[in-house]
Amino acid sequence: MACGIGTIIQTKFFLKVPISQGPSFVPIGAVVGIYAAYGAANGGMGTVLGSIAIGALILIALGVSGIYQKVINKLVPALVGGTIITCVGLSLLPSALNDNIFKAAGNVDQNIQVAAVTGGAMLLAITIGLRMPQFQKLFRISSIVIALIIGTVFASSKGMVDWSVVGQASWVSLPKFTALHYGFHFSLPAILTFVVIYMVLTTETTGTWFAMSAIIGEPLSKKQWNMGIIGEGISCLVAAFLGTTPMTGYSTNAGIVSITGVASKRVFMAASVWFIGLGFFGKLSAFLSVVPAPVIGGIFAIICVIIMLNGLNVIRNLKMTESTTYILGIPIVLTMGVILLPTSVMNSLPQMVQYLLGSPITVGAISAIILNLVMGDKQSSEVTTNESTSTKTVEVK
Repeated sequence: MACGIGTIIQTKFFLKVPISQGPSFVPIGAVVGIYAAYGAANGGMGTVLGSIAIGALILIALGVSGIYQKVINKLVPALVGGTIITCVGLSLLPSALNDNIFKAAGNVDQNIQVAAVTGGAMLLAITIGLRMPQFQKLFRISSIVIALIIGTVFASSKGMVDWSVVGQASWVSLPKFTALHYGFHFSLPAILTFVVIYMVLTTETTGTWFAMSAIIGEPLSKKQWNMGIIGEGISCLVAAFLGTTPMTGYSTNAGIVSITGVASKRVFMAASVWFIGLGFFGKLSAFLSVVPAPVIGGIFAIICVIIMLNGLNVIRNLKMTESTTYILGIPIVLTMGVILLPTSVMNSLPQMVQYLLGSPITVGAISAIILNLVMGDKQSSEVTTNESTSTKTVEVK
């Protein structure tokens, strides 16, 4: 429900860019820690929801004041924006391969086979759509759905789909664990923890918006930046009332739009209605949940690469100097370094640092901004929001 309401808020009223909202996984560690520290079911969840709500109000105030756009305008020129988009795609790729394929539950050989069949089906559908324009709407636009169906059927033939989950799910259900049940409780340490988390989420969201802007070929206006952060805050406030983690624009939006060629706001609005419906219809939600991880991984990996290449496309027309090479290259190294950081090292760090390093996108974005401030030249300081970064190849309505 929070995803659907958040998508309507952003796509229709605030950011006014076709973008789907989803629950962030960054705060999970903080949620568990605060929940346990403040009485678990007897006040802990209320403290979590109260902290999420306060953080959301801070985001809204940031947008209303106009500060957010001024920060973006000053610190994120085209070079930095393109670098952030590249880091977004790069940071998601290990998750697509490791979490969904190589390290997913089940036999790794079967996982690879399912991912290969799924990815192959998707590429075949895209190829048919590109080579045969008369079939473009059928194959290119539906390539992801076609791949999901073929991949799931193939996985089911190998016994990798547990259909009993669908049978056990109820037809109609209502959201649980909402603020109506737990209420809101407030604690300064918990709120400060979530302020840091919201800083990380805002950096990630900025990268996602840059990516989507580059793909649809429409630079975001000053007003859109501020309205977008207000919409993000309202979405997170809704999430607090419904008892879920803060909403954020998913990076995969950009990859999916690039692949299908469709960025119609009407499509995203229709999807938001589906999201809300899934909050009430248990069997339909369960049906989607049984799609095996390798199927998702086979599609996700391609999407990640597309996002990364769109980031490089943003900066391809900029004059590359020795300094711009470092501004682009070092954040990529740091992004990969955070991804490959051993768990033992991560666990030995202070909790606040763990939140920061838990988001490779944030590390890449902050390093790109700092390097550009220190090493950037006049050419690299052209503001992204005033520049058309790609050829428009998608339908925006």
